Amino acid sequence: MLSRTIKEVSLAFREGRISPTELCRKCLDRIKKTQHLNAYITVTEELALQQAQQAEARLLKGSPRGPLDGIPFAVKDNFSTENIKTTCASRMLADYTPPYNATVVQKLLDQGAVLMGKTNMDEFAMGAGSTDGVFGPVKNPWSYAAPYRERTGASPDSDWVISGGSSGGSAAAVASLTSYLALGSDTGGSTRNPGALCGVVALKPTYGLLSRHGLIPLVNSMDVPGILTRSVSDAAVVLGILQGRDIQDSTTVSTPAPLTELPEDFDVKNICVGIPKEYHAPGLSEETRAHWSRVADLFERAGARVEQVSLPHTQHSIVCYHVLCCAEVASNMARFDGLEYGHRSQADSSTEAMYASTRHEGFNDVVRGRILCGNYYLLKKNYQHYFVKAQKVRRLIADDFRRAFGSGVDVLLTPTTLSDAARYRHFVQEDNRARSSQEDVFTQCANMAGLPAVSVPTALSRRGLPISLQLIGPALRDGELLRVAQWVEQRVGFPSIGDCEDSRESGDETGVAGTERTSAA
Repeated sequence: MLSRTIKEVSLAFREGRISPTELCRKCLDRIKKTQHLNAYITVTEELALQQAQQAEARLLKGSPRGPLDGIPFAVKDNFSTENIKTTCASRMLADYTPPYNATVVQKLLDQGAVLMGKTNMDEFAMGAGSTDGVFGPVKNPWSYAAPYRERTGASPDSDWVISGGSSGGSAAAVASLTSYLALGSDTGGSTRNPGALCGVVALKPTYGLLSRHGLIPLVNSMDVPGILTRSVSDAAVVLGILQGRDIQDSTTVSTPAPLTELPEDFDVKNICVGIPKEYHAPGLSEETRAHWSRVADLFERAGARVEQVSLPHTQHSIVCYHVLCCAEVASNMARFDGLEYGHRSQADSSTEAMYASTRHEGFNDVVRGRILCGNYYLLKKNYQHYFVKAQKVRRLIADDFRRAFGSGVDVLLTPTTLSDAARYRHFVQEDNRARSSQEDVFTQCANMAGLPAVSVPTALSRRGLPISLQLIGPALRDGELLRVAQWVEQRVGFPSIGDCEDSRESGDETGVAGTERTSAA
């Protein structure tokens, strides 16, 4: 039952084959058995059981709230949750408990979904591996699956691979069958990157389609709540519930059309699939390139028109993204000064000393580095040369996409990441900026243009790890994008991790050394 789709579980509830409470207990047991992954920062066991019992009572009365009633879900720990710690995997917010729910969290709760807990991440969502949070790194569930162990001879305790970031905990939670869906955030690929490496579907909706209210901001002009599920149809169900205007977020837009259930027999004969030539980037693995070509061939054989397109300003996108990201980070992080909430230093020689000490103690090197870079780019003498120029390049990048879609292309097919997941001990040898520029090379363009993009797992690599491809569509055409994504999903036959799991039920039950564990009522 844990590996079923949301639709299948909802039907099982109605037919009495399992109850929401039974399913909740199964997920909680699974969380305990997979503690070694370090996917969760806070497990809301008591609250989850209470919500599951309420869903069961509604079901017995014949009045379920919808397709998510009784369905377990997880939330990245940078979304505000009422009376539940929201830490951003940082020391700065280690004891912060919001008095309200983020809009997307509240919408899921209003549907009767059951909150299992808050998931691990890179500190303040600044990273590409979920290795830079204060609660320790997140392990990729595929590190413990039979294909990886058998093909590499690796020991999962010493040679485990990263989950991707910054929403690695959410991706690992869905991949390890502890929740059916999870919320992530996506600023430059932070939902699609871990989704790709953990072998789950990861959707970044059109900017403004989902409310950002209650999402602790990183880059306001690019942040989007992301959706992680084990199937494209599940992602469509969740998107249909979460989308729409929010009075609390002025950047939200009206839904162009209600998202209905995806058709099972979608025909691709009338669509044009674009292959951006600039996405044949340095460092792209031969395996990823081969699977990219294989899926393009699937489209062609099914009657779709497949043609090469050009996005000429892609080569400048990473540098442009870095400048804009750091500039907005410097602005957003200014609120964490130790006065109103969050960590406060004991330094008391002066107000300035308290500010400086608080921020030094509360932020890790990655966050402080981005703040310093952003302040440098925003200096009066540098503003035109860096920030304004980056904004102009961002417009050129968005224009490239508009021209491509305006020429008759319906969807772009690209890799999501350069390769399958890296081993942790290799990944951490490079600094955060270098890692992010490598891992986000295919994803951050969609954020700068505000376009919907979805990552779909398509194959296992020679090492037995997921390889995923990305589909990018025109703004506000998320439903059509998901129809194409489901067509790909149906034809590649990606295996469930439940079919590939290590026979060992759990690894290091204590989790990563030094990892804090909390429970919330």
